[in-house]
Amino acid sequence: MNLRDLFYESKKLDSERKKELEKFCKNLNLHFKNLKILDLAFHHRSFSNENEEHRRYNNERLEFLGDSVLGLAVAAFLYEDMMDNPEGDLARIKANVVSEQTLAPIAKEKMHINEYLILGKGEEMTGGRNKKAILADALEAVLGALYLDSGYEAAENLVRNLIVPEIRKVQEDKGNKDYKSILQEYYQKKHKICPVYELVKKTGPDHNMTFFVTVHLGTISYGPEKGKSKKAAEQAAAKAACTVLKIEGSEH
Repeated sequence: MNLRDLFYESKKLDSERKKELEKFCKNLNLHFKNLKILDLAFHHRSFSNENEEHRRYNNERLEFLGDSVLGLAVAAFLYEDMMDNPEGDLARIKANVVSEQTLAPIAKEKMHINEYLILGKGEEMTGGRNKKAILADALEAVLGALYLDSGYEAAENLVRNLIVPEIRKVQEDKGNKDYKSILQEYYQKKHKICPVYELVKKTGPDHNMTFFVTVHLGTISYGPEKGKSKKAAEQAAAKAACTVLKIEGSEH
């Protein structure tokens, strides 16, 4: 048994929690050998911050790992699926489908992750169970947990089951717009440099922060626009710039 296994053993699962996790697995046709690592994927840092005995027991490291698994699985699928497309097309679609605005609805509507989250009291009281950033992060944490428990192939299969329908929407131009990618493609072609995003300020308590971001295109700025995560605020600022500049796709 390695140190990671010893660490997970410190968090015991009661019979009720075990049934909940088994229900989650059944819904997605998953098979976890170690349900403790799946349980960890649902533990938000707000819980560990409020519970000293579990202060390191949260899903952030699994999210870090799952983000890479997700990116690789999506990139591999696009590479195989769009043989006649240039790299720019693949990058645009990948950025769209791995974004918070795409992942959060999948996490809630397809995976029902909101029902399994373990949150701190403050986060629970402010609607954390339905926050896009928390849902998207937990989805990535589940992928990280599945990779550790069952290997890359199992994680890749789950990614494809969840994400390919979203890829098809984007390919048909029916998906959520990734305004950052749209703006960057437009601005790079025209000026050979990238837009610059500036975090202007953050407001609110740690468990319910609002971020304000401005995007700079040379000497011209758009924003600040707000969001419940830095990524969301950046998307809002990019959308504002696209709208003013009348860049194709910004009307959606």
